[in-house]
Amino acid sequence: MKRVKCPKCDNYITFDETKYREGQALVFECPQCGKQFGIRIGTSQLHNTHKNEVIDESVEGKEFGAIVVIENVFHYKQVIPLSLGDNIIGRYMKGSKATAPIETNDPSIDICHCVINVSKDKKGQLKYILRDGPSYTGTFVDNEILGNRERRVIYNGTLFTIGATSIILRTPDGEED
Repeated sequence: MKRVKCPKCDNYITFDETKYREGQALVFECPQCGKQFGIRIGTSQLHNTHKNEVIDESVEGKEFGAIVVIENVFHYKQVIPLSLGDNIIGRYMKGSKATAPIETNDPSIDICHCVINVSKDKKGQLKYILRDGPSYTGTFVDNEILGNRERRVIYNGTLFTIGATSIILRTPDGEED
């Protein structure tokens, strides 16, 4: 079973994808808001993981690490690779400035909620610095809210929370400091 999200109200509609072939276009009508929209069978351009697939959490091949978005009532588990420089984390919305978008219905995540800056120190080691966007609901590390303009160095395995969503940093070396 697959699910698609209504572009108007974000309601999920489930359907049996085995009845259709790759590349076939389908039209849905949302039972919640009545919006009609079409999709093409295949993988999303944003991601190619679905709720019922096994996700590889390893950061092998992800040169600068990744964030693991933990599954909750608002969304499924996602692994989002990071790049050197500022990685803007926020709720996915077409045309947003988020470079690490999370597909979610969580209303407490801003479109540009927080930023992880990935840089190299003098020894060439990767360094991760987290700061709030600023956001309306804040960014929490170890159950402490990041203050205005506060920056926090984070390491492999650091758990931080934005809105009702928990995220874990995974670095390529996988060593906790």
